[in-house]
Amino acid sequence: MNIAIIPARGGSKRIKNKNIKDFYGKPIIAYAIELALDSNLFDKVVVSTDSIEIQSIAKNFKAECNSLRPSELSDDFSTTLDVISYEVRNLALKNDDIVCCIYPTTPLLKSNFLKMGLGAIESGKYCFSACKFSSNPLRGFYIKNDEIFLLDEAYRDSRSQDLEVFYYDAGQFYIGYVKEFLDKKPIFSKNSKPIILPQINVVDINTPEDWEIAEIKYKILCKQ
Repeated sequence: MNIAIIPARGGSKRIKNKNIKDFYGKPIIAYAIELALDSNLFDKVVVSTDSIEIQSIAKNFKAECNSLRPSELSDDFSTTLDVISYEVRNLALKNDDIVCCIYPTTPLLKSNFLKMGLGAIESGKYCFSACKFSSNPLRGFYIKNDEIFLLDEAYRDSRSQDLEVFYYDAGQFYIGYVKEFLDKKPIFSKNSKPIILPQINVVDINTPEDWEIAEIKYKILCKQ
């Protein structure tokens, strides 16, 4: 059995009510719910939340959300693995069931990437969304006391085209067997399988500027 779980807590500091903020006419979480439902890849689509308001919205968009998760799993220190491991116990899922955690602020995500992830999953391993860095981080630096420090002096004069390509967690979805989530096995390991997404399909929405970028990318995708 394939289960989609969308974790969506009520509290958000940088963007108020981020998970249910209007995004082109409907709460942004509705896009994740509709994506999961319309993909026909899942036997259940469940929203995990501590918020009565989010619970109501989830049900209005045909997701399951029969109970609220504990407040201690909805603070700034709760991890995705904490939440998903709780929900798979709460849902009484079997070890060989597959869970796809889809984040609630993913209006740019497409079902073909979920299908690719489900097709690539293997027992004992996770699949997750990833994206290529637009600028190579080896040429990066940080500023301390008004001084510039390179991350690695060895790459001071390197050409970007000569450097290894680097990727980052796109923060769109994580797929794994129930047993891995129950054991809270680290998602990022050498055996995990990344599904590489184009940059147009990725925005980590944490600030108002990120939200505006997501709106621009969404408009572009709608024209394609």
